[in-house]
Amino acid sequence: MPPPLRRLLAVTTLVIFFLIAFSSASPQIASAKPGANGDSAEDPPLIDLAGYKDVVAKYRGKGVLVAFWATWCEPCRNEYPLVVSLAKEYAPRGLVVGGVSLDEDSDLSLVRKFLVQNHPGFPNYRKKPGIDADAFYQTVNPDWKGTMPGTAFYARDGHLARNFFGERQRDPFVDAIRLILATPISQNRQGEQSFAGN
Repeated sequence: MPPPLRRLLAVTTLVIFFLIAFSSASPQIASAKPGANGDSAEDPPLIDLAGYKDVVAKYRGKGVLVAFWATWCEPCRNEYPLVVSLAKEYAPRGLVVGGVSLDEDSDLSLVRKFLVQNHPGFPNYRKKPGIDADAFYQTVNPDWKGTMPGTAFYARDGHLARNFFGERQRDPFVDAIRLILATPISQNRQGEQSFAGN
């Protein structure tokens, strides 16, 4: 084979090699998805009502704040940075924070972007596809009438001590957090809903 053809074949082979290498790397980069805390490469885990109860129940003995949000909800987007800030401030005092996105699968890219932008630092979940968002949240909190965002505050003894419907400012959040952190673990409240659904 003449030298010019050898060079052309070598250059062509090298170009094909680089094209294959870069085209196979692109899907891996594109598939990296922000996770629950905005830093990992995983999507928020899917959760149903039983899973929600299990997740919250494991923190009995601590004050628990659960923020229900969605990317399509402007008040949710406005309030979420406050929840992130309060989570950092009150974690050393025993507060556990979690989030539940009520977004559908079609909004998953928006959920990823939202978590990356906010860096929550606490776990977030997404309701399982096929579960009606209203029915899901209505079962978690029967007093809910559809206003978003929704926030549930569970005292150390496991009962649902307070809830917010709609966007709130810092002071009501601080009051509710102090309430749930001050509740004695051994306190037994008759007739109040617990996070385990009892």
